[in-house]
Amino acid sequence: MFALFEEAGKFQTGRVLSEAEASSQVELDSGKRVKVKAANVLLRFEQPAPAELMREAQAIASGIELELAWEFAPEEEFGFADLAREYFSAQPTLAQQAGALLRLFEAPHYFRRAGRGRFRKAPAEILQQALAAIEKKQQLQAQIAQWAGELAAGTCPAPVRDQLFKILFRPDKNAPEYKAVVEASRASHTAPLALLQRAGAIDSPYQFHWKRFLFENFPKGTGFPPLQAPAIREELPLAPVQAFSVDDSSTTEIDDALSVQGLGTGTVTVGIHIAAPGLALQPATPIDQVARQRLSTVYMPGYKITMLPDEVVQAYTLLAGRDCPAVSLYAEYDEASLALKGTRTSLERVPIAQNLRHDQLDAVITEDWLRGGDPGEADQTHPVHQLRDELSFLFRLATHLKSQRELVRGKPETFNRPDYNFRLVGNDGAEPAGDERVEISTRRRGAPLDLIVSEAMILANSSWGSWLAELGVPAIYRSQASLAPGVKVRMGTKALPHAGIGVKSYAWSTSPLRRYTDLVNQWQIIAAARHGRTAALAAPFKPKDAELFSVISGFDAAYMAYNAHQAAMERFWTLRYLQQQGTTEIIGMVFKEGLVRADDLPLVLPVLGGADLPRGARVRVKLGEIDAITLDLKGTVLERLDVVPEPLSVEDEEGEEEAVAGPIAIAVDVNDTGEPAPEATAADPRPQ
Repeated sequence: MFALFEEAGKFQTGRVLSEAEASSQVELDSGKRVKVKAANVLLRFEQPAPAELMREAQAIASGIELELAWEFAPEEEFGFADLAREYFSAQPTLAQQAGALLRLFEAPHYFRRAGRGRFRKAPAEILQQALAAIEKKQQLQAQIAQWAGELAAGTCPAPVRDQLFKILFRPDKNAPEYKAVVEASRASHTAPLALLQRAGAIDSPYQFHWKRFLFENFPKGTGFPPLQAPAIREELPLAPVQAFSVDDSSTTEIDDALSVQGLGTGTVTVGIHIAAPGLALQPATPIDQVARQRLSTVYMPGYKITMLPDEVVQAYTLLAGRDCPAVSLYAEYDEASLALKGTRTSLERVPIAQNLRHDQLDAVITEDWLRGGDPGEADQTHPVHQLRDELSFLFRLATHLKSQRELVRGKPETFNRPDYNFRLVGNDGAEPAGDERVEISTRRRGAPLDLIVSEAMILANSSWGSWLAELGVPAIYRSQASLAPGVKVRMGTKALPHAGIGVKSYAWSTSPLRRYTDLVNQWQIIAAARHGRTAALAAPFKPKDAELFSVISGFDAAYMAYNAHQAAMERFWTLRYLQQQGTTEIIGMVFKEGLVRADDLPLVLPVLGGADLPRGARVRVKLGEIDAITLDLKGTVLERLDVVPEPLSVEDEEGEEEAVAGPIAIAVDVNDTGEPAPEATAADPRPQ
């Protein structure tokens, strides 16, 4: 005796070894013995052999026309044998009954399952809908197959090109465009990104990086809605100073300016004046919503995406020739000893006398010039010479403040590597095309003007941070527990020490036109300046305010993404520079195993042949092929140029990470396991 039975949604046959009232023991063709419930046995037979019956049944099932079977089927619930009698004859064969069973089971859109071997006709309306869906699915599958074929042949269909970044980074895995890429990748045994490159989906490496960044961070574009900067209606006193700012020539968001009073009197007052959009803008207003969505200005070579519309920036920027509303920190110092006597904060209008541009003045404002040396061939008519005494005092003070911080840090704050400036020839601030000629110049880090401005900003951020903490007014702080390896800078609402800078607390407050955290802190500082000890009650953000934590979380994510893009674009233009200059070799230093830093370019690359070289060894490296999509460049060490390795800089000793090459994390999965497919590489972000 043989039996055909259903088990876990599958039909199987075998020889019945024994039977009981509720179950049978059946031996399959494989020799395996299974226990089958009596209710699951659908047919019992003596002939033919089980395997032969299933072969005949499958052949018969494939020949049953579902439309005709649906017409013949009874309106009420029926069994597979009933349909076999209606479709074939009053006495259907065993194979015909089994064939009817298989056909009914595989057509749920025609026949609904009503139990073991039992079915019911689908209503005509539901059937038509199901058939239409099946036809649509078949058409879609044909479209996917066509697109996959085109991709494999090296042509990119327009719908796939239009969905490129969505497919790669945030795909709808049921979308036909995504499925076509997966199918083509499998069929051609090509990684998805390489497949799309070969098919011409990526026209320009620069546009790939740019549009990917926009897709992930500015999906609605970088334009602003129509916004008007509100006027500052508060009557503000005019400060008795002549302030000046120091920025590079491309800066339009002039956030900060400095002033000096009392030289030669024994007590010198240094003014740090910060643009005050917080006096006009308020939380939850349309302009605030735009700023909170962007959270920071985005910088990259030749271009930037501002946090605020230019019309709003120009209303509050510290432009020379205007009396600009500002939040000012005044710090009084003993002129001889530089001992701090006290600080105060004022809301006022500040006359801005000059906007100095350090890229035009670094050659003039040298340490020797600031200490009274001969200006040499410098233009004596330049207005900066009128500020020589003020700048000299500020430089002396900055050097003193830096040395005090270094005592707290426990080690000197020395930077041996230069800053690099990128200039795209012919670009006037418009969005780059990616094929511009690039010039890369160097600027010494810690140049006098840099030192003056950075120490002034540290003084303001640390002083205001401590002041807000004393008043119980919450703020957004940056802190670092220690300089030990792996201890990173964190953001929070508590005034904690910042070991990397060497201050007791540090609240970003000096760039409210460019960073949203600074604008938030400025609102809190304004409340403190107006209300003093009761400021915690009047400040926009209260202690343990969930909004502050929301701002911190959003800012951290956005700032990391923006810095990653800046690092990637700087690497892109560095690689483009190598191509434009025809550079095939560089001189550099091994600073980690297998990694070399170029001497005169912002370039770090992995090398072969350097595994046995000590850190600090200077080498000549032959450059390999540049991949502008993955930003990948490898090299080979040709020769060592020294005998004794150079001592590493503080930056290298403290383990600053470098932008080299790392994986582009695409979301296309060509594997059945659900694991992301291995893909190409791209520049990693530099840490913040």
